[in-house]
Amino acid sequence: MNHENRIAQLREAQGWTQEELSRSIGITRASLSHYEKNRRKPDFEILTKLADAFNVSIDYLIGRTNQSDLSMDEGVRDFVDNLELSDNKLLDKFNLTIDGRSLSEDEAKRFIAFVRMERTLK
Repeated sequence: MNHENRIAQLREAQGWTQEELSRSIGITRASLSHYEKNRRKPDFEILTKLADAFNVSIDYLIGRTNQSDLSMDEGVRDFVDNLELSDNKLLDKFNLTIDGRSLSEDEAKRFIAFVRMERTLK
């Protein structure tokens, strides 16, 4: 099953019309219809809004997993969103590297958020 089938299936399971869902995530009904019929692919921002609306993971939405309940809970999401790694001593102490190159502060934040999310799935 691919993303367009999942979007339509989840929307119908909620009893929502295309108009209701599209309005709730801030897109046009026509755009949603294009996503559901595989005429266009939703970007990351729209996938995130759809995943939040259905309370599923983006991986489930795009068909990478069949487990629909693997989404970050609100508390974890808030924590990750507000995570600050501005202490250069911390980054220097751990010297996080990939392919021999040190991670930037932004890359380190994304890496730590990924590890935390992965741990919640185990």
